[in-house]
Amino acid sequence: MNIKPIKSEKDYIEALNHIESLMDAKSNTSQMDELEVLTTLVEAYEEQYYKIEAPDPIQAIKFRMEQEGLKQKDLVAIVGSKSRVSEILNKKRKLTIEMIRNLHTQLHIPIESLFLDYKINCT
Repeated sequence: MNIKPIKSEKDYIEALNHIESLMDAKSNTSQMDELEVLTTLVEAYEEQYYKIEAPDPIQAIKFRMEQEGLKQKDLVAIVGSKSRVSEILNKKRKLTIEMIRNLHTQLHIPIESLFLDYKINCT
């Protein structure tokens, strides 16, 4: 096992290629140990250089709707009237605490995603 820190994009790509070659490693082998260590190094590198920003609350709602095959009308029981759902999804109105609780409870959207700030469209 010749593992070194990932300090550059070149090192990162080499590590990814090596991980791919180790994907069929058997449990309790030196190859599996190497795979686990390399994966940890890659995750640390990606956390530093490829950080993915959390979606704003409306993007999170739309993503969950897409995942679950939901339409706007399906949110009426959670958010309020059809017009309220439209205003929320078009960022014309902010989510209330009650809406956030309902979205979290009923759609299982992480509460921290729903509390993020976002801009209202004034047009």
